[in-house]
Order: sequence, then C-alpha cells, then structure tokens
Amino acid sequence: MSSTNTIPQAVLLLADGTVHYGKAYGKTGTTSGEICFNTGMTGYQEVFTDPSYFGQVLIMNSVHIGNYGVKDSDVESGNVKIRGLIGRNLEEQFSRKLAKGSLDDYLKENNIVCIEGVDTRSLVAHVRTKGAMNCIISSEITDVEQLKQQLAKVPSMDGLELASTVSTDKEYELGDPKSSIKIAVLDYGVKEHILQCMVDRGAYVKVYPAKTGIEKLKAFNPDGYFLSNGPGDPAPMDYAVNTVKEILKENKPLFGICLGHQLLALANDIPTFKMHHGHRGLNHPVKNIITGRCEITTQNHGFGVNPDAVRHNANVEITHVNLNDDSIEGIRIKNKPAFSVQYHPESTPGPHDSRYLFDDFIEMIKKN
Repeated sequence: MSSTNTIPQAVLLLADGTVHYGKAYGKTGTTSGEICFNTGMTGYQEVFTDPSYFGQVLIMNSVHIGNYGVKDSDVESGNVKIRGLIGRNLEEQFSRKLAKGSLDDYLKENNIVCIEGVDTRSLVAHVRTKGAMNCIISSEITDVEQLKQQLAKVPSMDGLELASTVSTDKEYELGDPKSSIKIAVLDYGVKEHILQCMVDRGAYVKVYPAKTGIEKLKAFNPDGYFLSNGPGDPAPMDYAVNTVKEILKENKPLFGICLGHQLLALANDIPTFKMHHGHRGLNHPVKNIITGRCEITTQNHGFGVNPDAVRHNANVEITHVNLNDDSIEGIRIKNKPAFSVQYHPESTPGPHDSRYLFDDFIEMIKKN
C-alpha cells in the first residue's frame, strides 16, 4: 500500500447506493462495470489478463495484492481485461527478483482505474448477500450524485454479448504443423494457457474469430473442435450456438470450457441463467461423477446452465457437479464425442487437478 499522503481520494459506488471511500491506485480516472470478486491469494496477473473478466470491476479478496510485482510470462492475453480493481492493500513494493516492475505501473500502462484501502472482506460479504450489480470507481469525481448519474447509464451484464469484442480478429496457428492432431479453436476470449495445454500434448491448433462459420472451420479439416471461455451472457450468442450445432453434426470430438460449456448446453436446448454472484477463485470443489473423484478447481463465471433442463434432457449426461451449491460443472453428449466443463482445467492460476481433461480430449481425438 502506498505510504505517501498526497495520493488522491477514490470513490466506489455500487448500484444499490453503497459507497466506499479509499485511495487511488493505477490510472487516475473513472471506470464502471459489473462488480465481482475473486478469492485467490496468488495469480493476480493471470486473473487480470483473463478475457472472461472483460466488462467487470474486480474485488481481490486477499489482503495484499501486488507483493511479487508483474512478469511478462504471467499473462493470459495481450493486455489487462478487467475494467477496474478494488483492493485492501495494493502494493507498490515487490519482492520477486524476476519481476519486471510494480503492479501500480503495470495497471497505469493498461489504463486501469483502481481503489485501495477498502474493507474488501466486508464488501465481498455484501456482494454475496445482495448479488452481482454494476458499480463505478472514480479518482477524479468525488460527487456521489454525479457518479450515480453515470452509473445509471452502464448496461447490465444480463443480455450483454461480449465474446466477439475480445475475440481475435484474424486466424492464427500454434504448435507443430506436421502434427497428426489438428484442433480448430473458436476464440470467444480464449486464455493463452488453454491453447498451450493442447500444444503441450502434441496438437496443432488453429484459432478462429468468434463469428467464424462452419465452412471455414471445415476447410482446416480438423480432427477436433474446441469452444473457448469468454465474457458476457451466452444467451444472445445465436451465431455461436448455430455453429456449435453444425459442429455436432460432424461427429468429431468437441471440448468446451466455461462459455464454451454454456454454448454446448444451449446447442442442446438447455438454457443458461445469470447466477446470483458467480464463482471466481482457485479453490472450488468439484466432483467427477464418472470417476467418483473430487477436484479443487479454478473458476470464473457469472452464468450457468439450467440444472433441471440438464437432468431432463435425454441426450445429455451430467459429468461434474459443484460440491458447494450442486450447480452443473460438466456435461457430455450421450450420442456424440462431445463434452464440456464449466470450470478452468488449465488452472492458471490454481491447482492442476483437472488437467486430465486435456488428456481425455486428445485421447478422444486419437480414438476417433
């Protein structure tokens, strides 16, 4: 936390009228979005660069954030994706010798407005009780009434399509072009380490923009398809749902993560819904119903698939459930080589309990 007394005041206003005051950090300015929280104690740079956080103002619940600075390799995309940051102590000093600089400088370079000195544990408890809502942070405007007027103009995350905004605008490849395993990836906000997990297993992947149609995907002649994570509401993504339906007709292995999981559900007439406050952190317990084993998982999602619709769908089988709230964490299509999970098996950051899913995907491709 900064020691100087010259740091300007910052204000945090929630849509329900709750106001918090603190100190400015990062860029001086005003920002807004849906408030959410992450309970992880480490991996803040990976979290901040995760495209699934696009459009959101993030509370980091751990007391100290920034202790080990920032490093070029600790990223999941080309830049910071959160709209704003809320912390108890956002540190300028860092201890890691390999770090290239401080978190404060990094957030300034990425134009991220932040507030520190907030009782984040109390704030997280408030969000857990009241649910996700929009908020605004400002280190240039202290008039709460003026901030209320700006906050009223911020669109709700419910019904907001954001995947095409963070998707790549051109195709690109990773891995060995001579590989016998070719995977077509639909990028709805894919994390770099998800792609690396497939490349590490010998796959040659080609990444496509979110709105790529089936004919362009088929021209690559892939052995399997992957549906990535991403931000926003899956319900308005008709373009993606239609493509997933066409992919299923190919009868080739298909794997989806997070938003990709929700899109696979929608393609099988299973609706999604906006969760009360979502799941975000590194320690969510999930049970694999098929094996009976439990996993500690990394999660980041504010939407889920309707559990009743899943259980009443004759073509879909539940494979994973959340042990905290019984929400659906994984499904597979009974008559197709297709499966998905709601959580993040690449686990950056987080434990590697679930990385076997990439092995399962590659093995499915080989068998197919």
